[in-house]
Amino acid sequence: MKDKKEAKEEISLVVIKPSAVRRKLVGKILNEFEEDDFELVDIKMKRLTREEAEYLYDVHKGKDFFEPLIEYMISGPVVAFLLKGKDAIKRVREKIGATDPKEAKPGTVRAKYGLNKRQNAVHAVDSQERLKHEIKVFFDGYV
Repeated sequence: MKDKKEAKEEISLVVIKPSAVRRKLVGKILNEFEEDDFELVDIKMKRLTREEAEYLYDVHKGKDFFEPLIEYMISGPVVAFLLKGKDAIKRVREKIGATDPKEAKPGTVRAKYGLNKRQNAVHAVDSQERLKHEIKVFFDGYV
């Protein structure tokens, strides 16, 4: 009898934020995940509309940082990509680190490439429910 549930193959969504794109970190950030044995499933660069950014961050609507976050996310292009792997959502969250790069564990994406809480290099989904919601902004037909 197994005590632990077997890890399941799943998809995760990661978005490289505008300041990281401007700083030419796309390749380095993608490499972080490829070296950790994630499979790159799809990738897209786009400039978010205000409506798309508000949809992406709808869980924060009404908070004091919501409007500055939206302004930041529409300030330049983002790069969104889908990764496939065992327990991908959980593993991606561990790999990116805490929201504040100063609090992120050394070696995590945000610790390496983040500037502050808003310009922290990447956004990633934290659950299957958020994946189903947020993926609509970038990709169709994966979940």
